[in-house]
Amino acid sequence: MKTIKDFAWPLIGLVALVGSGYLLYRELQGISLAEVENSLRAIPHHNYLFAFLSTVVAYMALAWYDRIALLHLGVRHISWLFVSVCSFTTYALSHNIGASVFSGALVRYRAYSAKGLTAAQVAVLVALCSFTFGLGTLLLGGLVLTFNPELLTRLEGKLPAALTNPTTARVVGALMLGFVGLYVFGSLLRLKPLTIRKFKLEYPRPNIMVRQLVAAPLELLGAAGIIYFALPEVGNPGFVVVLAVFLASFSAALASHSPGGLGVFEIIFLTAMPDLPKVDVLAALLVFRLLYLLIPFALAIVTVLLFERANLAKAFRGNGKPDAAVPAPPIVAPGLDPIKLEQRLEKKVV
Repeated sequence: MKTIKDFAWPLIGLVALVGSGYLLYRELQGISLAEVENSLRAIPHHNYLFAFLSTVVAYMALAWYDRIALLHLGVRHISWLFVSVCSFTTYALSHNIGASVFSGALVRYRAYSAKGLTAAQVAVLVALCSFTFGLGTLLLGGLVLTFNPELLTRLEGKLPAALTNPTTARVVGALMLGFVGLYVFGSLLRLKPLTIRKFKLEYPRPNIMVRQLVAAPLELLGAAGIIYFALPEVGNPGFVVVLAVFLASFSAALASHSPGGLGVFEIIFLTAMPDLPKVDVLAALLVFRLLYLLIPFALAIVTVLLFERANLAKAFRGNGKPDAAVPAPPIVAPGLDPIKLEQRLEKKVV
């Protein structure tokens, strides 16, 4: 039976989409399609190439997320190629559809269960991948705010004055780095799990933790690089500023549960880039959506169809038996119960 909670996040996403869409419409009034086309043509060919390579780096790092989680689980029999295709499909779909934790869980369950993983193991994998992304956001965000706290002044008038104050920004950055430091410290010393009410943090082995601290920033740097290379050289605020705005925009887009962060991502970026013509910023964001979201989305749909077709063929031949499952260790990520997620997966996955 459906409850209010089942409709809460879709409703929040719809409100965020409508609200940000209205604000985006106001921001872009007066900009014609011809102007956007001219801005896209003005981007040098080699910058398009760099933006494409940045996309490749981002998705390779995302595949590393899955690989890291599988290493934590002790699963080594799944090839890098399978992991890369599964990860690419998962993120391409979840970035566009929204609700990345659960859409990611369902896609991964279909793929990894065919390789012998249980629903509980998939829950651990999803949780650790999500936490790795959050860890990278905290690390890069903390570094940016600590060493360049004036960045938030770009949002003056859009946020409360206390939040755009450089002192406040530096304090927030220090707290973010403090959380990362606690995680590193706990992993190195193999401390007992940290539990605060429903929040539970169990520390992984140091070799897993180090991989997380490399993979997550690499993915975010790659994704931000797409926009950086698509922006014009004249007036370009520099990679650090683009990275900071990207972290804020992408995090807000994910939190909004708006499909693909549509509208939310753009309005924050346009607001935080007052030194550049809006049409040039919009063109760069279109390049980002094309390379990081839309093209991967189309490829992911084809991949899912081919995967399900292969599974159906196996079922007709009667030899579609998965490999033996590997025992699952305790979950290593905050706030996600593998048993509850397993129950949800069993209900939703046929």
